[in-house]
Amino acid sequence: MGPAGRAREGRRGRAFGRAALSVRADRLSIVARTASSPLSFRPAAGSIPESPGVYRFTDPGGRVIYVGKAKSLRQRLNSYFADFAGLHPRTQTMLTTAAAVDWTVVNTEVEALQLEYSWIKEFDPRFNVKYRDDKSYPYLAVTMDETFPRVQVMRGAKRRGTRYFGPYSHAWAIRETVDLLLRVFPVRTCSAGVFKRAGQIGRPCLLGYIDKCSAPCVARVTEQEHRALADDFCDFMAGNTGRFIKRLEREMREAAAAEEFERAARLRDDVQALQRALEKQSVVLGEGTDADVIALADDQLEAAVQVFYVRGGRIRGQRGWVVDKVEETSPGELVEHFLLQMYGDAAPEALPREVLVPALPPDADAVAELLGEQRKARVEVRVPQRGDKKTLMETVERNAKEALAQHKLRRASDLTTRSKALQEIADGLALDQAPLRIECYDVSHTMGDDVVASMVVFEDGLARKSEYRRFSIRGLSGQGDVASIHEVISRRFKRYLEERSATGELGPEPGGEPIDPETGRPRKFAYPPNLVVVDGGPAQAAAAQRALDELGVDDVAVCGLAKRLEEVWPAGDDQPVILPRTSEGLYLLQRVRDEAHRFAITYHRSKRAKGVKESELDGVPGLGPARRQALLRHFGSVKRLRDATVEDICEVPGIGPALAEVIMSSLRSS
Repeated sequence: MGPAGRAREGRRGRAFGRAALSVRADRLSIVARTASSPLSFRPAAGSIPESPGVYRFTDPGGRVIYVGKAKSLRQRLNSYFADFAGLHPRTQTMLTTAAAVDWTVVNTEVEALQLEYSWIKEFDPRFNVKYRDDKSYPYLAVTMDETFPRVQVMRGAKRRGTRYFGPYSHAWAIRETVDLLLRVFPVRTCSAGVFKRAGQIGRPCLLGYIDKCSAPCVARVTEQEHRALADDFCDFMAGNTGRFIKRLEREMREAAAAEEFERAARLRDDVQALQRALEKQSVVLGEGTDADVIALADDQLEAAVQVFYVRGGRIRGQRGWVVDKVEETSPGELVEHFLLQMYGDAAPEALPREVLVPALPPDADAVAELLGEQRKARVEVRVPQRGDKKTLMETVERNAKEALAQHKLRRASDLTTRSKALQEIADGLALDQAPLRIECYDVSHTMGDDVVASMVVFEDGLARKSEYRRFSIRGLSGQGDVASIHEVISRRFKRYLEERSATGELGPEPGGEPIDPETGRPRKFAYPPNLVVVDGGPAQAAAAQRALDELGVDDVAVCGLAKRLEEVWPAGDDQPVILPRTSEGLYLLQRVRDEAHRFAITYHRSKRAKGVKESELDGVPGLGPARRQALLRHFGSVKRLRDATVEDICEVPGIGPALAEVIMSSLRSS
């Protein structure tokens, strides 16, 4: 019996073992069985109010595992218990983990948002969406709670009494900005130890001697004067730049009029320093515009969020987050969760007048009202439709897509993670060993026409693009995905068997290089996979298995990956394998499936575009496939061919004056 057969027997054995354990559990303790059933703690009919409120599920130990809000508690909670099989797998896991549910009624949706955020912050439920920084971003911080405020670079959690500006992409960008501003606002930047030591010896540090620090350590300025410098520094960073530049320019002209040229030259240099600091911040919107621009990029498992902070029309900072999607979540719901977590504890001055989002939250008015209460002024939450704000939103969205791609690349490039993913797949499918070579197949077509298929290869968890193959389906037009999968698998493994027979080998191991002696290149289908994945459910997996059985191939495991619930369907099994949503194995299978889909779509589009180009020349008498291709190669497009003269067309090899006249008249008449 091959690995595929042993895998099916292993899954049946485990299923039988689980059934036997279930029987023994029933005999030993009926309570233990019912405690994990959602029906055991379903509220009595009519006991749930129809008012808005917040609910929470708790596990047998009393720990809160999920918090949610609803406009109607009865409607929302009943949805959990109405059709368990139709729920998202993550939601099913939450319900089987829970042992009780309770709720709190509130008067308005704003109160529901506030209470939901408070509970999430207090209990940190494991099944709620949690945003985490995709990297550690540095801030420019001013410690206003100290006697002599200090300017420094800070990371990590924010502290009370400290003014923050940013975040910035790199710490060196902060240091460059600070170095320019210290000419005009010579605020202390030294640590507490250096500050204390300078006071003890009575000499300032180097910055004090070059006039980039007002040296409060040796009492060159008073506490009030130094705090005024720190306040001016914060005002400039907050966007109130015009008054400082105008003041310095006025003092420069006064000094020049009084023939104090050295002082006038220093003031001129100060103005230039402030202008250079402003030039480092891009102007993207009109002056006086304060807005946070938020964009999303997501897939089935994760979402990346990017935020550009615009103050005074300039981009003052950028920050990114990555979130695991714990259930089927719409962009609007992701935006709502993000706004609550981002601004829940923010200081009033940290909230802008305008928040631009890619999709409105389900309770947009309530969210805007809650943010307005936090800011103590009106906050507008809206989706930009046109103009500069729409353009900036598209830029932020490109950054979000790039951040998600980089996050996936970092995750995929980790050897330990890849090994764990392959082992999880082997355990889930009961394979004898980890599938070091995985092949995935996908079919693409337009209403049954131009049917193509793709084969992508992952070895050791990484894409091997030199092994990718594409197929043009030879069957009748209009055949379904199941028949197409059967044809593709049959063609691929027939080639494998032919090449194995030609070389006289039992089959090369992955990593070997069986070379074709005629071409000097590796044979196209020389490597057999450990696992075949098809994009689809049990029907597609069964078609692939049937093709292998017909060819006598019994050492390759087969499974399908269904998109709707991300279920893994082993060939021949009646029940899917449900891998956890946070599973590295599921993540790898999804990446393989998505790559096969992308490769198939690309081939399908190119084939369809070529068909459209050539179809315009199909009706020209005397023009065969070879001449059609020669014309398209020469002119590049049918449009340029239509605009050409008879003499231009005659330059194409094989086209004479008579045929050129026919081509020109046919195209222009059409």
